[in-house]
Amino acid sequence: MEEGFTQGSIMEEQSVFGEVLEAADRLSPEDKEALIEVLQRRLLDERREEIAREIAAARREFQAGQCQPATAEDLMKEILG
Repeated sequence: MEEGFTQGSIMEEQSVFGEVLEAADRLSPEDKEALIEVLQRRLLDERREEIAREIAAARREFQAGQCQPATAEDLMKEILG
């Protein structure tokens, strides 16, 4: 089971998901397309925010001296090492 989730919260999320699907089934085809567009935009926004947080964390680590710059060649040597 994923960290931070309880059996009850997983069941609750599944129930909510089912309710959302049932509600979506009642929408017109045009509204379904609009819903898909809104959800895709929100997902993209969430991903952009996540990337921005990761970049900010990486910059903080670099500024704190917790990592060193490396070339692509250095990284490949380490990966294949």
